[in-house]
Order: sequence, then C-alpha cells, then structure tokens
Amino acid sequence: MAPTSTPQTPFGRVLTAMVTPFTADGTLDIDGAQRLAAHLVDAGNDGLVVNGTTGESPTTSNAEKADLVRAVVEAVGDRAHVVAGASTNDTRHSVELARAAAEAGAHGLLAVTPYYSKPPQEGLYRHFSAIADATDLPVMLYDIPGRSGVPINTETIVRLAEHPRIVANKDAKGDLGRASWALARSGLAWYSGDDMLNLPLLSVGAVGFVSVVGHVVTPDLRALIDAHLSGDVTKATEIHQKLLPVFTGMFRTQGVITTKAVLTAQGLPAGPLRLPLVELSAEETEQLRRDLAAGGVQL
Repeated sequence: MAPTSTPQTPFGRVLTAMVTPFTADGTLDIDGAQRLAAHLVDAGNDGLVVNGTTGESPTTSNAEKADLVRAVVEAVGDRAHVVAGASTNDTRHSVELARAAAEAGAHGLLAVTPYYSKPPQEGLYRHFSAIADATDLPVMLYDIPGRSGVPINTETIVRLAEHPRIVANKDAKGDLGRASWALARSGLAWYSGDDMLNLPLLSVGAVGFVSVVGHVVTPDLRALIDAHLSGDVTKATEIHQKLLPVFTGMFRTQGVITTKAVLTAQGLPAGPLRLPLVELSAEETEQLRRDLAAGGVQL
C-alpha cells in the first residue's frame, strides 16, 4: 500500500535519491539496500528515489532495477514513498522500465529528460506522455539539462501538466526565474533537485527536496523545511548556511562517489562503484572530511 499523499505533496517532502549498494564482488546487495532504505526512513525521509542517477542506473540491468524496487518497497512498506527511476533516452525501453517498476510495487515514477539524443520539445512531450500512459502510477518529471543537454521548456512543462498522472517536477535546472514561471503556470508539485538551491526553491513555491546529501543530513533537511513551513525564515536560513560546506563537499566530484565514501566510513551499506565511476583518492577523501566537518558531520 502506498503512503498517504496529497496533491500538494504527492511524494512526501524529504526524499533521498538512494545509492544502490553492491557487494564486494560488484553484484546487487539486496540486504544492504533494505538496511540502507530503512535507515534513511528512520532518519526522517518520507520518500526514496531508487534507480536514479545516484543509484547508478546507467550501469544496472532491467532485472536488477526491478529487484531493487521490490526489495526497498518490502523494507519500508507504507512508511515512505518509493519512486523508481524509469527513463532512458529510448522511449520504448523507458516504457518497459515503467511497467516493470509498477509490477515490482513502486509508488511512483521518476522520468528524466532523454539524454544524449537532444530531442526537440515535441519529442520530450511525447516521451514523457508515453511513460505516463504506460502505468497508473503518478509521475515526477526530472529536468536536468546539465546532464541531459536539453531543458524542458516552460511551455512543455505546462502541456505535460495536463496529463492526469504527471503530478510533479524535480528541478535541477538552476534557474529560479524559469522555475518560478513554470511552477506558477503548471501547478505541478515542485521538488528541488539541487541541494544548494533547496531553500531558494522553497521560497518560490517548491514543496520538498529530492536530495543526495539526504544520505548524510536528513534531520537537518527536515528541520530546514519545517522551519520554512512554520514561517521561521531566520532558522531556515541558519540551517541552509550551516549545510553549505556539506553541499559543496558532496559535489566536488560526482555525487555517487562521495556518497558511497561517506556511507562506507559510517559503516552503512554502500559497497563499490561500477565503472566508469571510481573511488575517491586519498586527497579527495581528506577534503571531503574537512568539508563535512565544517558542516557539523564527522566521519
């Protein structure tokens, strides 16, 4: 059974884009994934995104993706929304992933802009519509032109918002002006997909976060959003500023790399990375320790 949701917060407020734990030999660590999912929910997440970029989805098979969804849903039950990444630059493959995620028990789908192909806006519209048509699950768009090469233009977002199952957008565009217009015109539930902009996006109408640093500082993210919702702007700003070194440190290189390094240091399930991602160097590890310590996180 899916957790309780509202039109304003269809996937909760604080979601972590979860890494995919692997065993020492590089295979999917189902037990580790369940333990990590439970840990993240216990820390205050009311949603988890699996099989996203932070979950190394470009390197996991269709079967591994379905197994991971099934395992995480089993681990957290109705305590958190489990949103499954179900989009590639191949629409037919994406539809297959969406249906497999639904069959595995996902509560929602995350659909990223098709990368590398650089389709026109009409292609984006048809791609996302096909994914939304494939199942009965609610869909969160994922707008990240820095990775995909193509933004979802405001007019396209407004068109897509007319689909009854497209209910939210994860915004990693880094443009508060365009976010403001798209949010106001589309009526979609807006989620920050850029941790450094969590508070600024709340200020223009976002309802929550899909976070990478949630692996490390979920209680702070929960306190930040609670302060904002209660009107305590000063406290929300203080938390945001406290976390600036964490935001910076976790993204000095690819976020999966730093996240798995932190989880391993904390004794939590993570395991190795799959190529082309590689482990931090000794110098990078020390810099990460300094960054996190400046934000109040000790490794």
